[in-house]
Amino acid sequence: MTTATTTAELLTVAEVMTRLKLGRSKVYDLIRSHRLVSIKIDGSRRIPLDSVSSFILGQIEEAA
Repeated sequence: MTTATTTAELLTVAEVMTRLKLGRSKVYDLIRSHRLVSIKIDGSRRIPLDSVSSFILGQIEEAA
């Protein structure tokens, strides 16, 4: 494992909802469409902070 992988902050769906100001269904839609990377730990879905940042940057680039 790389250092970046082992130190990545993992967010809950609720935390991503707050950061992106989106609803639960929309966050799960972004995960299903692979626009947000996520992992499953037991029954819990976690999203790396880097994935959220990349999503935001991608949206900014699309808008430009």
